[in-house]
Amino acid sequence: MPYRILVVEDDPTLRRELVTLLEGDGYEARAVTDFTDVVSAVREIQPHLILLDIRLPGESGFALCSQIRAFSQVPIVFVTSSNSDMDELSSILLGGDAFVTKPYHTAILLAKIASLLKRAYPQQGEAALTWREVTLHLDRGQLSYRGQTAELTKSESKILAYLFRHPGTICSRGDLVSYLWDNQVYVDDNALSVHIGRIREKLAGLGLTGFIQTKHRQGYLI
Repeated sequence: MPYRILVVEDDPTLRRELVTLLEGDGYEARAVTDFTDVVSAVREIQPHLILLDIRLPGESGFALCSQIRAFSQVPIVFVTSSNSDMDELSSILLGGDAFVTKPYHTAILLAKIASLLKRAYPQQGEAALTWREVTLHLDRGQLSYRGQTAELTKSESKILAYLFRHPGTICSRGDLVSYLWDNQVYVDDNALSVHIGRIREKLAGLGLTGFIQTKHRQGYLI
């Protein structure tokens, strides 16, 4: 069952963008459109994580966070146009789990969400991802295809995890590097090319060629 994420954002365009982004990454995205009783919506929907704007009609995101914390420890990510240090400090003191400023980097936002969900619900973590008969075993760092397996390094496993979570979508090199850095895998653009080359060699050893496509000046696609 996919994680359920509640978007509390009053800007209709940004709200739609966030819902589309989350659904594209495999989450069940729900959005609040009536801001007169957000807390009741949280109780009813019971999300696994909340994306919460600070500047909202009626009560502020800070006030809502305090109320939610009175009955739930659901992870809360503040997504706001404010880049004030005081706002970030307030979000931490009130029980927020992360603070992301607009315009947000989508890969970093998704990485923060994945990290928080993994920490909050370790028993629900993904064990494997599959695309076109190829399975990535996240729990043991292996690739398998038609009975054959290949061992992966930590970096290779993280790169493939990102690609497997975005099948059919061109993943830019910049997004991949940002995602890896946010997950404590320290690579630059040159190192990424080396890792992709090694992954392709391991795929070829399984009898797979062309599984990872390079899109000129755009990125990679599976």
